Amino acid sequence: MNLTLFVVVLITAVVLVVAALGIARLVSPRSYNKQKGEAYECGIPTRGGARMQFKAGYYLFAILFLLFDVETVFLFPWAVTIRDLGTGGLISILFFLLVLVLGLAYAWKKGALEWK
Repeated sequence: MNLTLFVVVLITAVVLVVAALGIARLVSPRSYNKQKGEAYECGIPTRGGARMQFKAGYYLFAILFLLFDVETVFLFPWAVTIRDLGTGGLISILFFLLVLVLGLAYAWKKGALEWK
C-alpha cells in the first residue's frame, strides 16, 4: 500500500512538473534581441569582466551568518517541547549551545567577524 502510494505521488509530481514546463513554453512570448541578452544592472552599463575577484572574507561572513541562523532555528522545536524532554533534553540542548558558543568564539578569535 505504501509503495503504491509513493509511486502514484511520484508519477503525479513528474507529470505536473512536465505539464507546467510545457504550458510555460507554449504560452511565453518569444522575442529576442541583442539588448535583452545583456546584463542589466540598475540601468547602468556594466564595467569590467564578470570574473572580478572578491575578498574571501565576504563569503566567510555570509557562511557564518547562515550557519548560526540555521542552528538557531533548531532551538524553536526544543523550546516548544522542553517540558516533555526532561533532563536528557536539557543536557543535549546545553551541549548544542556549548558547540554554538565554541564555534562563535573560534570565529571571533580568528577575526572572521571583523568587517575590513
